Amino acid sequence: MQKTIQIGPIKLSNRLPLAFMAGPCVIESREQYLTTVKKLKAIIAKTKHPYILKASYDKANRTSVDAYRGPGLAAGMKILQEAKQLTGLPLVVDVHEPWQAEEAAQTADILQIPAFLCRQTDLVLACADTGKAINVKKGQFLAPGAMEQIIKKIESRGNKKIILTERGACFGYGDLVVDMRSLEIMKSFGYPVVFDATHSVQKLGAVGACTGGNRAMAPVLAKAATALGIAGVFFESHPDPDHALSDGANSLNFAQAEKMCQQLCAIDAVVKKFK
Repeated sequence: MQKTIQIGPIKLSNRLPLAFMAGPCVIESREQYLTTVKKLKAIIAKTKHPYILKASYDKANRTSVDAYRGPGLAAGMKILQEAKQLTGLPLVVDVHEPWQAEEAAQTADILQIPAFLCRQTDLVLACADTGKAINVKKGQFLAPGAMEQIIKKIESRGNKKIILTERGACFGYGDLVVDMRSLEIMKSFGYPVVFDATHSVQKLGAVGACTGGNRAMAPVLAKAATALGIAGVFFESHPDPDHALSDGANSLNFAQAEKMCQQLCAIDAVVKKFK
């Protein structure tokens, strides 16, 4: 039985039309974030598919201590509240510490558990206790079947608004590989499954003090994932990826994002026609 999760006006299910979670990696400024999400809204609106804003107010797991992290919780959530009002769209935001969950939940529609933190029980339970939908990114170190135990943690709090996201698995020391079987395994739990196209092409520590990546491969993997019949695709986009303050190497520019979204919706329509 494939469950349907309601996020504001949007329904997420592995059997419903593909949804997008998209935005820049981190809020660089109020102007940059609002400009980016307005552009992405226009791009995705052409497909007539659902769009959920993606944002980070703090990148707590940067490679270098000198790397830009974001405006912080208070200032960041103020910008995100404005973005929600401006676009009328729901919001997914990552939470790194248990104490942040309740405050982030005042604005966010989905609380996201970062991949590196997916087994942190206190964080998972704090997010579950808010009653908001929870998007759990599967750790790079975790087998897809192990996600069942994380589901049970969230369900133990009476929360069954769960989304599972694949973002690649560690391959050696500095690369990731996507095992498409993991999408099918996670779908077997019944909850909506999302594919994170841009984080799956990261190259960890490839540039010394920062993470590298290969954005050209993001649409390739996203098309393969969409062909399996999933609930959504997560991706990061930036007006000028080569000068982004975080994850620029694997972020898509607007032209790349538009082309990918159109291709994914075409694939999704064919796949789900025969479901």
